[in-house]
Amino acid sequence: MTGHPHVRSRTELRRQRRQRTHTCWDHLFIAPLWPMHEANLGTLLRTCDAVGACLVVPRGRRWDEPLARGDTLRMRSCVHRAADPLSWLAHQRGLGTRVLAVELAEGAVRLGDLPAARERTVVLLGHERDGVPDEAMAMADLAVEIPMVGTGLSLNVAVAGSLVAYRLAGML
Repeated sequence: MTGHPHVRSRTELRRQRRQRTHTCWDHLFIAPLWPMHEANLGTLLRTCDAVGACLVVPRGRRWDEPLARGDTLRMRSCVHRAADPLSWLAHQRGLGTRVLAVELAEGAVRLGDLPAARERTVVLLGHERDGVPDEAMAMADLAVEIPMVGTGLSLNVAVAGSLVAYRLAGML
C-alpha cells in the first residue's frame, strides 16, 4: 500500500502529551554540572522537557539568563541547582541513585547498548574540553561512550546529553 504519512496537527500532538507542566519527575536527571558554554543549558532544558527528565545545573546567577533564553516553552521546567556538584552527587549516591558519566573511559558502554533507565538515574555531563572530573568519575557506576567515526573526540555537550537522555528515556 502506498500513501503519504499523516502529519499530526498541533492540536493532535497537544492531546497526546502532558496536559500540564511538572515540578519534578524524580527519575531521570541530566546533569551538566561543569558546563563550558552556557548556551548548551537551554538546549538541554528543552530536551529534558521532551523526555520527562529534570535538569541539574550549578548554582549561580551566571546560569539564569541562558536557561531563561533556552526555555522557549515558556513553562515552568524542572531545574535543580547544585551549590557544590560533588556534594550533590554524593547525596544522590546516598539515595541509591545510579550515576552514569558520558565520558571516554576504559570499559565504557556504547550508547547503542545502553538500556532504558529503570531506576532513579543521574547522567553526568562534563566540561567540553576537560570532561567529567576524576572525583565525579569515581562516583559513577558506569561510563557511556557515544561512538564517532569523524575526526572529533567528542560531541557538543547539549547534543551528547540529548542523545543519552532519549536513550535512557526509552525513546531512541
